[in-house]
Amino acid sequence: MPIARQIVRKAAVRPDQVVDTVTLDHAARAKAHAHFHTAGGLCLDLALERASGLEDGDALRLEDGRLVGVKAAEEALLEVRAGSPARLLRLAWQLGGSHVPAEVGADVLYVPASAAELVRGSGCAAEPVSRAFRPEKAAHDHSTCGHDHSHDHHGHDHGHDHDHHHHAEKHDHGHSHGHSHDHAHTHEHSHEHDHKHGHDHDHRH
Repeated sequence: MPIARQIVRKAAVRPDQVVDTVTLDHAARAKAHAHFHTAGGLCLDLALERASGLEDGDALRLEDGRLVGVKAAEEALLEVRAGSPARLLRLAWQLGGSHVPAEVGADVLYVPASAAELVRGSGCAAEPVSRAFRPEKAAHDHSTCGHDHSHDHHGHDHGHDHDHHHHAEKHDHGHSHGHSHDHAHTHEHSHEHDHKHGHDHDHRH
């Protein structure tokens, strides 16, 4: 079975190297490990190091160098519009808070049909459509278990490490280190003071 371990992004895809295509919905495009059947009948084993979010027009590189193009499948969606930008923005915020993926246009949102109840509650108008779904990355990363959890977790760790190194750099430059050092000495001094105070008190009695 051919194995794909690398993604070639759309801008770098050479059409003469594309030997087949695979059509995937947005959930399948977010996976790191899966088995796909291509349009040409090829059974493909996807084995990425981590989920990177395949996009329409990207390609998967097989071990022999050939490319399999990726197409975004049409999905059952809701085309959501509102009488004012503020209402549409409010709905987008609610969708993000509920971890519902959304594709954002100039004056429209595209969301999964499963979000119909939330859309109705917002007072926006929704029409069912069938089209490729290309949700915003931030919303998409929060919404899909396979890709999104690992991505978010990675993002969280990256942010934590960055902050840690940032503080460490401050310590090395002296300012923060000096502050922490002084704080430690202050704590020890206070402790000794309390101890002596207790001792003096016992002595007076």
